[in-house]
Amino acid sequence: MTIPSPCHLQYRTIGKEGFAEIVVSRSRFIAYLRPARTREEAELFFKEIRRRHRDARHNVPCFVVGEDMREQWSSEDGEPQGTAGAPMLQLLVSEGVTNAAAVVTRYFGGVKLGTGGLVRAYTVALKAALADAGVVEMTRGVALRYRMAYPAFEKMKAAAAKRVWTVMDADYGDVVTFTLSGPEEDEAEMRLTASAAAGADAQPVDTRATVLQC
Repeated sequence: MTIPSPCHLQYRTIGKEGFAEIVVSRSRFIAYLRPARTREEAELFFKEIRRRHRDARHNVPCFVVGEDMREQWSSEDGEPQGTAGAPMLQLLVSEGVTNAAAVVTRYFGGVKLGTGGLVRAYTVALKAALADAGVVEMTRGVALRYRMAYPAFEKMKAAAAKRVWTVMDADYGDVVTFTLSGPEEDEAEMRLTASAAAGADAQPVDTRATVLQC
């Protein structure tokens, strides 16, 4: 019995865009969360939300980017210091989530919430959006592009099914051209398996680094 290779976690991020809305003492807090790999992507996202909610009193932004969470930023956007963007950023960091940008829009309802109330409201709204987006774990991977005869291709699909490998982007012609992707640490085994399936001379026609969901 073949035991699938372990997935070595590299970083955590969101699986898709997230959205949530809560009401606290008549104030509406609308939370948006989007994947962002760079500051520039995050800033474009912030501009989009500000345009959408230009009539709101506050559009509070934050982001974390880099697999090592190297770049972090937040703004209170007019809320008292440390009550909005800062706790939102702290939530993402404490959850270990990177490559993500968030905005929580607030429509003031006429009732002041106080420092603690603001922190809770912004945090709860973003936490709900995070739950909607879902957190996924990513690992470094490798993608190998092969050309094989149909019998060899079927062997590769069977081998991949027993491991944490994926056969994708298949182009069916006289032979099958396809991509085999898997964790970075599995590259040597992937190449050996391809040789066993298609012959000792089987070599990928293209190799590239990729990122895989665990």
